[in-house]
Amino acid sequence: MDKSILLEKFTAIGINHQQADVKTRECFSLSTDDQKNLLIDAGKQGIPGMLVITTCNRTEILARTSDAELLSILLIKHSRGSMEEFRNYGFIKHGEAAVRHFYRVAVGLEAQILGDLQIIKQVKEAYKVSTDCNMADSVIHRLMQSISRTHKRSRNETNLGMGAATTAYAAVQLAKQCMQSLTGKKVLLVGAGKIGKVTCKNLISLGASDVTVINRSFEKAEKLVDKFDIKSAVIENLDVEAAKADLIIVATGAQKPILYKQNFEISDPNTRKILIDLSVPRNIAPEVEELPFIDLINMDMLSDKLDETFSQRKANIPLVENIITDEFEQFCQWLSELNVVPTIRALNDKFDEIRKTELERFRHKMDEQSLAYVEQLTRRIVNKIVAHSIDHLKENKDRNEEVTRVIQDMYKISPD
Repeated sequence: MDKSILLEKFTAIGINHQQADVKTRECFSLSTDDQKNLLIDAGKQGIPGMLVITTCNRTEILARTSDAELLSILLIKHSRGSMEEFRNYGFIKHGEAAVRHFYRVAVGLEAQILGDLQIIKQVKEAYKVSTDCNMADSVIHRLMQSISRTHKRSRNETNLGMGAATTAYAAVQLAKQCMQSLTGKKVLLVGAGKIGKVTCKNLISLGASDVTVINRSFEKAEKLVDKFDIKSAVIENLDVEAAKADLIIVATGAQKPILYKQNFEISDPNTRKILIDLSVPRNIAPEVEELPFIDLINMDMLSDKLDETFSQRKANIPLVENIITDEFEQFCQWLSELNVVPTIRALNDKFDEIRKTELERFRHKMDEQSLAYVEQLTRRIVNKIVAHSIDHLKENKDRNEEVTRVIQDMYKISPD
């Protein structure tokens, strides 16, 4: 069956780092509650399945609908972005382009850091939220299985995952480049969540030894202390720790800034500081950069082009694209077979109805034992005929639509 027909009910929309800067992206970022409310709202609109990915670099939706306008309205409703901003910086993809895009996102081909190791976890988190909101139907479930398999193959069969391909690594690497060395530098890490953990690991591996972590949950911070042999401080001492630090990296899930100009009032203006904001929405107010002793780096300034493994990872892009095509074609084949299921079910019901009608005519002429035998025999005959029809459809998978229509016309069946 033509893939354009199979995939016509898929649409992807969104906004990402390729067209929109961090200031625009943060307007479209979604909290977990926003994400859930959008999914629930979509379900009420009759959309059977949807994935909503929200990360520091993208907010994107893949849905089982052809109504892109509805999806954009839902995104605007549940974010702080405007329709004008979406039309200027967002994207809309339909059919095959929409589905292939999500394969590319999941394996890291569309990431700011090529082959990003974190993105598949974020895609799987999006799937979990969809499942929790009853918005992961059988098609979305099968698609996620295919995407997960694609990611696994991209790591096992290519070198796309070579090196430390994450935004956290790129941030620490950039800091090291700016400061010549992390050895002897006082580092303050604000945030002990998933990105914070990865950042801490990278700081240690690239030479930092004097690291202090602050987190609103002191217990979470203590876990990093135990794991990496670093120090911790309470959130109330943020200004004091910021004053001591040479490098401050902020990576939290806060929906507004946690560092402003006033947080640096007690800092020595003669001591230069590098601040890196790994959060979207931004957790460091842009006004902080007005302070002459501060260099502020946000997500848009990160790159993996200087990483020694970048060229090797880039060389693997064609291999990964081949894997995507292979898995995508298998998913389309499953969709093609899925499309004939209603016809097979209707055919089975039609034959069973004929079987029961004919059996009923002779019921009074047989004893219970004979009736049971004939019941079993006729049911087996019907099952074999239906099985033959299924085999015929599979053998003619490229003509499923045509063969299905012939069967429907021949037996006068109308699948639901």
